[in-house]
Amino acid sequence: MDTILRIDVGAAGGPKATPTPVGDYAGLGGRGLTSAIVATEVPADAHPLGPENKLVIAPGLLSGTAASMSGRISVGCKSPLTGGIKEANAGGQAGQLLARLGYAAIVLEGARQGDDLYVVRISKDGVTITADPSVRRATNYQLMDKFLGEYDKTGAMIAIGTAGEMGYGNSTVSITDMEGRPTRHAGRGGVGAVMGSKGIKAILIDAKGAKSRKPADPEAFKAASKAWVEGLEKHPVTGEGLPAYGTNVLTNVINEAGGLPTRNFATGQFEGASKISGETQAELEVARGGSATHGCHRGCIIQCSGTFVNKDGRYVTKQPEYETVWAHGANCGIDDLDVIAELDRLDDDYGLDTIEMGATIAVAMEAGVAKFGDGQAAIELVREVGKGTPLGRILGSGTATTARVYGIEHAPCVKGQAMPAYDPRAVKGIGVTYATSPMGADHTAGYAVATNILKVGGDVDPLKAEGQAELSKNLQIATAAVDATGMCLFIAFAVLDQPDTFQALVDLLNAYYGWNLDAAGVAAYGSKILAFERDFNQRAGFTSADDRLPRYFKREPLAPHNVTFDVSDAELDSVFG
Repeated sequence: MDTILRIDVGAAGGPKATPTPVGDYAGLGGRGLTSAIVATEVPADAHPLGPENKLVIAPGLLSGTAASMSGRISVGCKSPLTGGIKEANAGGQAGQLLARLGYAAIVLEGARQGDDLYVVRISKDGVTITADPSVRRATNYQLMDKFLGEYDKTGAMIAIGTAGEMGYGNSTVSITDMEGRPTRHAGRGGVGAVMGSKGIKAILIDAKGAKSRKPADPEAFKAASKAWVEGLEKHPVTGEGLPAYGTNVLTNVINEAGGLPTRNFATGQFEGASKISGETQAELEVARGGSATHGCHRGCIIQCSGTFVNKDGRYVTKQPEYETVWAHGANCGIDDLDVIAELDRLDDDYGLDTIEMGATIAVAMEAGVAKFGDGQAAIELVREVGKGTPLGRILGSGTATTARVYGIEHAPCVKGQAMPAYDPRAVKGIGVTYATSPMGADHTAGYAVATNILKVGGDVDPLKAEGQAELSKNLQIATAAVDATGMCLFIAFAVLDQPDTFQALVDLLNAYYGWNLDAAGVAAYGSKILAFERDFNQRAGFTSADDRLPRYFKREPLAPHNVTFDVSDAELDSVFG
């Protein structure tokens, strides 16, 4: 991966693609590369949908190699939702294929001319870009129907649905899975709107003839790969729990812990949790002829996804993940998996982040737009978003905007981005991550749930303030490094618990690149990425006052433990102080 493909959308005669050397960005991948380019090349005070912003799409350091779990891809920009730097992470096929074609990143840049929409085609023979009026207002599944024959055998599609085209703060960039379906999304922060602002509707990748990337030390890489797979397979989370029940295995766990946000974060337990749990979902999928185990890209051995079919056995969507089941389920008071699956399908089709959309609907329900528990009303609200009606545009702008429009204090957001599926009062380590991550409220930025609840990598009491700041800081540093590799974040369970598995990951990097990294080097790498991000946000006007949860989390106790978020401001400031 020695080439950055820069696409100037303002070039005379239409967008022009120019391959350029990696140059000063050598040694960076995934989130490391997206954040470095954005922090270096985008003015921090730029409008997110203005010509100065850039969208960076980058596979990880190990993407395109034979290393298992290395297919993640990062999408970075200045966020329309938060106003700060953003990296949104996705699975699917595109990361592996771009890397095998030799691209470290695609950068969409420049000032769009006119209102044409373009389709980019990338193969080993080069890049073509064509205007295509037929894709206007096409949804992601409509794009799949149109282009599947081009990419289904040896390729992938990166695309935006109607949400990105309409410039919503809640809009995703979709990545196709092994079946060519647009089910994997770089979901958070409104990255789809930035792609839409550049006039690029879809990027079709054909990797026919592209070979797996070769390591500097093949024998060492082969040995490290073997140890890596063995480590993932022997850990109970990555080897048993996730393959059997997917990420939704967490619903019963978090509900029992009293940290499952219910009805717009009003309580920490949902009476209908068992009806939408991972165990119930897996049983239903298998009984109908779907699947509870599926990988989002070739080379995935955890296989935490699945296939959800309806009562007639027809495909609806990929297995709704825990965050989706929570957002459209417990948080909206809905306990019907078929309704949740339909909402997931609509979100994927329009290109909406399920976390942001579910949190937005819950705020609208609190405002009286619909009743908690009304699944059909929730479906209709998402359809309003897809159609671009006035109400839909409000909801598509995200949770914080919707709360302001309806005069609701209870907007569970940090830096304008909605909180995911863990109440920070009952899982205080994740609350620190929500508050202090440069990304806005984001569980993946430093997954303290692992240690607070699952007791992976140690044991820090989720209900006490002590130790949470240090836990979150260490996890944020480690996560930034993992996001640069192209590895799925779920590897963290095995890496945190098993020193030999962590060493196998380090060995993979060293064997591939000829490096001499150790644990301290990995931490330094992660810290470097966070420094890029925090520097950008500071120049964009963010201060320590933005590293806070909404005040009501400190004021209003959460049942059943009747706890508030009591990690002090000084402790929050110590994370990056």
